[in-house]
Amino acid sequence: MSTDPTAATVRTLAVPGATLHYRFEGSGPVLLLSQSGEGDADRTVDLVPHLVDSYTVVTYDRRGLSRSTLDDPATPVTMADHADDVARLLAEVTDEPALMAGFSMGAAIGLQVAVRHPGVLATLIAHEPVVPNLLPADGRAEHTGELMHIQQTYTEGGAAAAFPAIARHLGIDPAHDRTEDGLTPQPLTPRRLANFGFFIGTEFTAVTTDGLGPAEIARAAAAAGGTRIVPATGESTRPTVHTYRCALALAELLETEPAVFPGGHNGNTAFPRATARTLKAVLAR
Repeated sequence: MSTDPTAATVRTLAVPGATLHYRFEGSGPVLLLSQSGEGDADRTVDLVPHLVDSYTVVTYDRRGLSRSTLDDPATPVTMADHADDVARLLAEVTDEPALMAGFSMGAAIGLQVAVRHPGVLATLIAHEPVVPNLLPADGRAEHTGELMHIQQTYTEGGAAAAFPAIARHLGIDPAHDRTEDGLTPQPLTPRRLANFGFFIGTEFTAVTTDGLGPAEIARAAAAAGGTRIVPATGESTRPTVHTYRCALALAELLETEPAVFPGGHNGNTAFPRATARTLKAVLAR
């Protein structure tokens, strides 16, 4: 099992409106990991080594994050942009339908890919997707309102004010939440702070203004040769968390049971070894 980050191949890809930074390593079927929040390609540093024995693992910085630069930073980024980026990125590394594990924002992007780019994904694990449209009208309004409140809080008070609101939104308690031992430190660097700013300021708007709904997702999953969509939840995520409720709504829509992953909303970074075992088991079904 490779644990040396230098073993990865690092490349860039020019796409309309941006240049994407991505990396891949391992062997086997292509598995794209798409992170939550401000997470870039480095956010899965502890997860990837436990997957490369079975998959060619691809990670990337979403456009606007870290090394994936925008041609015009003033141009809004949409969910369709993110879906197109994934389709183009996967076309660079494989000629076959790929596997994808998306977490929160990454899961929302994966659902967009399944709808907008049929045949690109064989299987999508959608872990607690941030997709308000999956919820009934009242829950959708609550979820959207909460995101807009966090966005306003960030605008008025910066990261220091927004972080507690995000933690409440996701049911996260940084002081008491458990993790596996020996994790790579993830300090709040200037680059990571900038990513948070982009995520809250730009991508929240992309989520709350997007029109993708349950009907389109159901059709994409039911179509011949369509994507197998596996809704997933964190075993310790609070049931009141909106993204948890989105995963349950997705499971109900697809008439299936959600896969349960270790930890809470950010379990893939808190429990990477256990997450890798669960990913392999779910993908093998």
